[in-house]
Amino acid sequence: MATVTELKAVLKDTLEKRGVLGHLKARIRAEVFNALDDDREPRPSLSHENLLINELIREYLEFNKYKYTASVLIAESGQPVVPLDRQFLIRELNAFEESKDNSIPFLAWSSRWSPECASDRVNPAPGNQASQLEAQQKT
Repeated sequence: MATVTELKAVLKDTLEKRGVLGHLKARIRAEVFNALDDDREPRPSLSHENLLINELIREYLEFNKYKYTASVLIAESGQPVVPLDRQFLIRELNAFEESKDNSIPFLAWSSRWSPECASDRVNPAPGNQASQLEAQQKT
């Protein structure tokens, strides 16, 4: 017969494999934050620039299904619950959207790197690390 410790280990392993454990931990963190958050304490006013920055971050978080992280951002920052329109963001940032495809968040396509090259920058090949570091220092 299995011990309690063995059952806990199997349950944890099963939840991790199903991707549920991370969601549960995130949900618990969000709920703890909400419980500790004092609604009576006024938030500082949200500047126009921070509103736009927070919205870009929210779009990224929601795109990647980080919904609990996004909910904490909204609660903590005082960001409006209803997301801003993407076209409004683009106009406010004086940006040009090369594609009307919303398949990637604004932060990803507006950055200076392409998604195809991102993995090389995060995990560069051992021989390329020195040359990439030198190139970054020159810019």
